[in-house]
Amino acid sequence: MQEALRCAQRALEAGEVPLGAVVVCDGRIVGRGWNRNISNCDPSAHAEVVALREAGAAMGNHRLEECELFATIEPCPMCAGALVHARVRRLVYGADDPKTGAVHSVMQVLNHPELNHKMEVRGGVLAGRSAELLQAFFRKRR
Repeated sequence: MQEALRCAQRALEAGEVPLGAVVVCDGRIVGRGWNRNISNCDPSAHAEVVALREAGAAMGNHRLEECELFATIEPCPMCAGALVHARVRRLVYGADDPKTGAVHSVMQVLNHPELNHKMEVRGGVLAGRSAELLQAFFRKRR
């Protein structure tokens, strides 16, 4: 999770919303991502999606069944859907996202009863640091 926070810091330094994510497989980082949707003019360039893309390339497979994703914030619906399609084994995230969270805050995309892929989920890991980074960013913008 510390590396995900470092990735979020990179987003902040680039003027992006400070969210970060890393994909870990067999104890090693195979993908890193931070928000790049403004820099890349790409609405899908969220931290989780960027990290999944990098992990897929590193693993040589679009299925990441043995991998875990660490994200600073509860994933949105798009990112949660990408996690399901990648068949990620476990999600660990920091702070809940009461506006767009798709794990449990606003909707339940992960582990939805109609989906066939179930994922282990743990939230609240370094939640205070994750939330503070995000809140500080928005305080400066207002």
